[in-house]
Amino acid sequence: MDPLVIVAKLQKLIRDNLQRIGDNMISGGVDNMEKYQYMLGQARAYQYLLQEISNLLKAKERKEDEGNIIDLGKGKPKA
Repeated sequence: MDPLVIVAKLQKLIRDNLQRIGDNMISGGVDNMEKYQYMLGQARAYQYLLQEISNLLKAKERKEDEGNIIDLGKGKPKA
């Protein structure tokens, strides 16, 4: 299986869980402060994971693009 497919599925799973937590918090599923803090911690962890995955994918894209960059300024000057 393509690694990018796995990453996309993982991102979807994380987003779905983050949405579920948000929906539960908004709909009154929190009955005490400890539960609220726990759910808030989960949401922050999911957001952090999504950001880190995004950063890794951007770094991969930049690295792949570097092979296509041609620097015209590094040639030898004419004498």
